[in-house]
Amino acid sequence: MTQTFPGAAARRGVLAIDEGTTGTRAGVVLDSGAAPEVFYRAIEVSHPDDRSVEQDPMEIWTATLDVARRAVARAREDGIEIAAAALSTQRATAMLWDKVTGRPLLPAVVWQDRRYAQELTAYEAQWDAVLLARQGRPVGARAPFLWAARQIAAHPEVAAAHRAGRLVFGTVDTWLIWRLTGGAVHATTPTNAASTGGYLLSRHAWDEEWIGRLGFPLDLLPELRSDDGGFGTTDPDALGIRVPLAASMGDQHAALIALGGLAAGQGMCMYGTGAFVDAATGTTPALPRPDITGVLAQPGRRQGDVSHYSLEAYTSTAGSALRWLCDDLGLFASPKELGEEAGRVPTRPGRTPRFVPALAGVRTPVWHPEATAALTGLTLATTRADLARAVLDGIAHSVCDLIDGVADTMGAPFTRLRIGGGVSGSDPLMQIQADLTGLPLERVADSATASLRGTAYLAGVAQGLWSSLEEAVEAQPHGRIFEPSIDARERTAQRADWRDLLAAHLKDPARQPEPPHTPH
Repeated sequence: MTQTFPGAAARRGVLAIDEGTTGTRAGVVLDSGAAPEVFYRAIEVSHPDDRSVEQDPMEIWTATLDVARRAVARAREDGIEIAAAALSTQRATAMLWDKVTGRPLLPAVVWQDRRYAQELTAYEAQWDAVLLARQGRPVGARAPFLWAARQIAAHPEVAAAHRAGRLVFGTVDTWLIWRLTGGAVHATTPTNAASTGGYLLSRHAWDEEWIGRLGFPLDLLPELRSDDGGFGTTDPDALGIRVPLAASMGDQHAALIALGGLAAGQGMCMYGTGAFVDAATGTTPALPRPDITGVLAQPGRRQGDVSHYSLEAYTSTAGSALRWLCDDLGLFASPKELGEEAGRVPTRPGRTPRFVPALAGVRTPVWHPEATAALTGLTLATTRADLARAVLDGIAHSVCDLIDGVADTMGAPFTRLRIGGGVSGSDPLMQIQADLTGLPLERVADSATASLRGTAYLAGVAQGLWSSLEEAVEAQPHGRIFEPSIDARERTAQRADWRDLLAAHLKDPARQPEPPHTPH
């Protein structure tokens, strides 16, 4: 079933919705693989206290409706045939709603929420090794299932809805699938389920033992389907069209597809507020190593009945460091000016300022969530350009720690690394990154729509728009490639100097020799 508008030309496309943490996008991804026009609407995030982060599920829904309807209207104007719809979403943000009224019973708990972090530490000794082996991630600091169990216990109206069989639980993807299909489908996919901390990697099933241990009622679990498993058809009352809702993915997983992370060793780095490094690892999970923290195994995508796995590492400080220096401290007029200043210092002599961008803790190469940032090595000879270069060096080294951690967990170097995100627009930072990784880095031409396009490609393959994901991805224009400009000896020295600096800052007692890093 497709939706063809009067006077439609031969162009076909997929209506793709990308629901992020701070805003929602929608656009039609054409059969060329491009998303020429994308509509956006911001959504609010609230912080009731220092540890709690919440959103309004109805605002998420109305924002989704708004941008999706605008994209459908534009397709109608342009005579484009919409063959299917696809969804990518923020991960691990959970909510509870009444399936009769369709109304949320509470604010959604956002993936950044840490209200149960301290309580969850009590589970680590018994459960971390167990969960790492079967889920690819430890207990962690968030628990949507624990949150839901506590809300049922604390709110009589939620408990009453559960007793009456009216209560529905899900993450953002589940909520939007339910709404987009008029309440017909209550489901989720591996790329979203894994981030809740409840997905068995090798079995494509819920980890009922762990979820039950948190007190969550198992009868509330959504159905697990493949990422391209199909989720019924869209409700015409919602979008004005009835087409297959053909794919649903977590946003970083969708971006990995769009940036070409399809075969083992192919990866991406997305630079935004923080930075994500993801790599495809094939059809067998590459499980985390006990000596490398912050690298998580997960389903990259489940296509048909085959799971393709990936690894992911994350640092919370990339663009946030630039905004802090420019907007909060006013040391530079803009990140662009900071980059221009950094470009005036092409080499890094031995005694220079150093910046450790741990403004929100460190995850990789060591787990130190309470760590703070540091700026060292200042003298009367230090210039603004020196300071700017130190900042970019620090960001690039911290991202390189993620790249090293993922590669070492894979047990093999990256075969290709494509980069995107707003902060990747800094040429000086990208050149420093290439120098420190020793890899040619391709900055993709359109990374802003990566999550949107990736899930559309998955849906389009399922609906016959493309013969394979490779066909859709490789048809996209190539971006600028940054080649390493320093030799292996200098690279090794700079990375060793960084590791010493980081260890001293984190006050590691008598740092032990690290395992050898995979050469890049």
